[in-house]
Amino acid sequence: MKVYFIGAGPGDPELITVKGAKAIESADVIIYAGSLVNKEILKYARPEAKIYNSAHMNLDEVLTVMKEGCREGKIIARVHTGDPSIYGAIQEQMDALKNMNIPYEVIPGVSSFVAAAASLKQEYTLPDVTQTVILTRLEGRTEVPEKERLRKLARYRATMCIFLSVHAIEEVAEELKEGYPPDTPVVVIQKASWPDERIVRGTLDDIAGKVREANITKTALIIVSDVFRGQYALSKLYDKNFSHGYREGQS
Repeated sequence: MKVYFIGAGPGDPELITVKGAKAIESADVIIYAGSLVNKEILKYARPEAKIYNSAHMNLDEVLTVMKEGCREGKIIARVHTGDPSIYGAIQEQMDALKNMNIPYEVIPGVSSFVAAAASLKQEYTLPDVTQTVILTRLEGRTEVPEKERLRKLARYRATMCIFLSVHAIEEVAEELKEGYPPDTPVVVIQKASWPDERIVRGTLDDIAGKVREANITKTALIIVSDVFRGQYALSKLYDKNFSHGYREGQS
């Protein structure tokens, strides 16, 4: 018996890890986040596996399924979208399993912010632009500590990937203007890696209007960064004059 917390990836069913797919294949019981996880992921499941959609379940119900399954010696696959360590609400599940002496394992997945970079063909960390990526969200029903409000993080002018906030894009843009210039490039990408992926580009000054016009209100990531300007220094790593532990630079 064991519970596997599996990152299913951002949407493309091929963007699950080999280890994650194998865990689903071996599972007797599958609990998946049906509101976000692509149902195509279930193609890895055995026909006889019992499947639950956690979109219709509360924490107690999820834990009950896990507990009863493990009592019967079954393998449980708990499938989350993206990577479960980011806004996955898995800590409370893991702590409960630990208290019940039920073994579990976490299998990481591809987060939507990584899938977005791939779709955009964009590196988030460019020399002479930024070497930092901030993953955050606007405050909603889940509070955000005061020190982590967007207006305060904006002062760093790093690449910022903002989850769960596109419904309030106007507020996001205004908060970010406390640190970023109004002409800072912004990309909103909805359902990164899905067949119906959509991308909207703009600046802090006009992105809200463009997103509203596109009628994007959920399942989208907001990315703000100067890396989209296309101006940066070349990496030292492959500079022919740069020496490191594996190569002597040319003089």
